[in-house]
Amino acid sequence: MKKIGILFGQENTFPQAFVERVNAKKEKGIVAEFVKINKVIQGLETEYAVIIDRISQDIPFYRAYLKNAALNGTAVINNPFWWSADDKFFNNALATKVNVNVPKTVLLPSNSHPPDTNEMSMRNLEYPLDWDGIFDYVGFPAFFKPFAGGGWKHVYKIHDKEEFFNVYNSTGDLVMMLQEAIDFTDYFRCYCLDRRDVRIMQYDPLQPHHLRYVKNPKPVEEKLLKKLENDVLKINNALGYDFNTVELAVRDGIPYAIDFGNPAPDADVNSVGEENFEWVVEKAANMAIRRAKKHKKGRNNLTWGDFITSFVNSQKLKSNKSKNKND
Repeated sequence: MKKIGILFGQENTFPQAFVERVNAKKEKGIVAEFVKINKVIQGLETEYAVIIDRISQDIPFYRAYLKNAALNGTAVINNPFWWSADDKFFNNALATKVNVNVPKTVLLPSNSHPPDTNEMSMRNLEYPLDWDGIFDYVGFPAFFKPFAGGGWKHVYKIHDKEEFFNVYNSTGDLVMMLQEAIDFTDYFRCYCLDRRDVRIMQYDPLQPHHLRYVKNPKPVEEKLLKKLENDVLKINNALGYDFNTVELAVRDGIPYAIDFGNPAPDADVNSVGEENFEWVVEKAANMAIRRAKKHKKGRNNLTWGDFITSFVNSQKLKSNKSKNKND
C-alpha cells in the first residue's frame, strides 16, 4: 500500500477535501491521510510515498522532517531543499532569463547590521549606495518589501525618496528589495499544478482578502490568456514548483509577473470560491496519485526545476567531454 500524506496547519477545507478526493478515486494500492509524525530519526524512511507540504514554511521542525523524508525516498511536494534556498529576488532574476516580464527590482542591504556583525562585516559594501541610480532605475511609486518574505508582511508602497528613507530606517535587519509599481488594468492569480495544469483566475489585490477572487469575471481575449498560461508554465518549470500560484499584473496589454513563489498557496474554499476550489482539489489529487504510481522505494523521488537540471546536465556534458579527451 502506498500512502499519500498531507502536512498542514490551520487550514480547514482543502486538506480534508484533498484526502477525501484521493480516497474516493479508489486507486488500487493507494490511500491518502493526514501526515502523522511521532518520532523523527536520522536516515530512516517515513511511511509515505508522497507528502503534500502546506505548512513547513512556518514550522522549521516540519521542514527538517521533510528533508529527511525526501532523503529516504518520499516524493515531497514542493521540493523542501529548493524551497529552503529560494527567495523572491532570485525568482525575479530567474524570470528575466526565461523571457518573463517582471517589474524593475533592486536588492538592498539591511538597514541595521545583522546579529553578531558590525561595520567591519560589511566592508565589501560601498557606502553610500548609488541611491540616485537606484531610484532612477526603479522609479516612483514603488513597492518596498522583504526579499524573502510572504503574506504581505513588511510591504510598503513608497512615493518618493523621503518616504523611502523614513521606511528604510524602520526595517531593522530585514533584507529588502525596491520594486517598480505596475499600474495595471487587469490582474490575475494563477494556480499551477504539476507544471502542466494552469487555472487562470481574475483577482483584485486592492480588495479585502476574502473578496479578491473576482466572482463574475469579464471576458479575457484568447491571446492574453495564452500569454498568461505560457508565462506561468515557464516560471514553474524554471523554478521546479509543482504546487504554486503566480500573480500577474497587466499593463498596456503586457503581463508582468509580480509574485510567483507561493508553494503553499491559499486553497480555502471560503476565499477562492467553489469553482476554483473544486479545480485545485481535483488537480492536486490527480497529481499526488501520479506521483505515488511513479514512486520508487528507496530512491530519490524529488523533482527539480530546469534551472538546476540544466546546470547538472551541462556539468555532466563537460565531464564526459573531458573524459573522452583523456581517453
